[in-house]
Amino acid sequence: MAIFAKSHVPQFSMDVYQNEYLPEGGREVNAIVTVTSTGGGTAGSAAAPVYARGQGPSAAVALMVDCSGSMDYPPTKMRNARDATAAAIDTLRDGTHFAVIGGTHVAKEVYPGGGRLAVADPATREQAKQALRRLSAGGGTAIGTWLRLADRLLNSADVTIRHGILLTDGRNEHESPQDLRAALDACAGRFTCDARGVGTDWEVKEVTGIASALLGTADIVADPAGLAADFTRMMETAMGKEVADVSLRVWTPVGTAIRFVKQVAPTVEDLTARRTEAGPRAGDYPTGSWGDESRDYHLCVEVPAAGLGQEMLAARVSLVVPQADGSAQNLGAQGLVRAVWTDDMTASTSINPQVAHYTGQAELAQAIKQGLDLRKAGDFDGATAKLGRAVQLANASGNADTAKLLAKVVDVVDAATGTVRLKTKVAEADEMTLETRSTKTVRVKK
Repeated sequence: MAIFAKSHVPQFSMDVYQNEYLPEGGREVNAIVTVTSTGGGTAGSAAAPVYARGQGPSAAVALMVDCSGSMDYPPTKMRNARDATAAAIDTLRDGTHFAVIGGTHVAKEVYPGGGRLAVADPATREQAKQALRRLSAGGGTAIGTWLRLADRLLNSADVTIRHGILLTDGRNEHESPQDLRAALDACAGRFTCDARGVGTDWEVKEVTGIASALLGTADIVADPAGLAADFTRMMETAMGKEVADVSLRVWTPVGTAIRFVKQVAPTVEDLTARRTEAGPRAGDYPTGSWGDESRDYHLCVEVPAAGLGQEMLAARVSLVVPQADGSAQNLGAQGLVRAVWTDDMTASTSINPQVAHYTGQAELAQAIKQGLDLRKAGDFDGATAKLGRAVQLANASGNADTAKLLAKVVDVVDAATGTVRLKTKVAEADEMTLETRSTKTVRVKK
């Protein structure tokens, strides 16, 4: 069944939530910037073409399927991976360019082959599914080679959206971490990629690292039987993407410094180090591809100290799509972050609810990560303290999904105070699920 995108021009909007009041000598300004895209279509202006009915923007998708030897244990794993890939192929919109890659210690073109991409229609979808039946398990794992082949194939087509879906069941044992890092650096900004680990023999930091570098999602599919549903959802989301390479452009006046820029919903992702300069006092932070969705960003700016009653523009935030000639297309949404110095103690000491909420969500993600690392290292007191704090934060913010995952790793004595005991026995899948999903946040209750 082909999924059709809506054929309208997307509209981007931006809302800024902050307490702009600072006490005398105050220098740190925090704001939550909510970016929303609605209406669907193609990159950003009223002049943008509207696609023919039933057609979304041009897209290319590479499906990377782990075919290493471990995919045969149990044999149902390889069968489920083939079925899941077939389900994803069925979800491709007509006209989408696509390829299937079999990944071992080398990357092989499974379909269509010859360094090309196929164009999705009933015939090519059927041919691709026939080719999948020939996939068998054997060999090692070198994920960097899969990504580099996907990059070559995806960039052979003149399309708007380029996306990868990567499935692995094991650790990346047949290339060095430096080789994988180099492949990710080479692919970053060229395509987005969702990564999935199936079973429990893969490395969480590898899979989440791939998704993070390539601005996609990461998740665990502990039971291979769940792969087809997950692949279908991933492909539906990919087919709904309509604007690629969107950047958050942040301009700040003389004397200010950006402390950090983080995505804080739907997941925590620190973008600070990914800044590329964009003219005097402006920098671009990549956000990847957008469909109909809303995301939240936390911006922290250090401003020069000023006298009471003074005010200034601390930052101006806009959305742009960088063009090949070095210029940028502005997507029309803008947000202003302000600073006002006051001697009103009530005004200057109140924390904006959005800022407080997401500061807690970022701390929650960090506490889970540190707690699980300490548990693995055998520091059970340290792990109990960190995971207890995580339980307290999840409870206070209403993050029920994360609270449920935590309850599989610790016995919760009192959620409000974060009093917990480490469970003596934890299923590996439960621990890996908590680690993989630790950065998922809940939005502020309006």
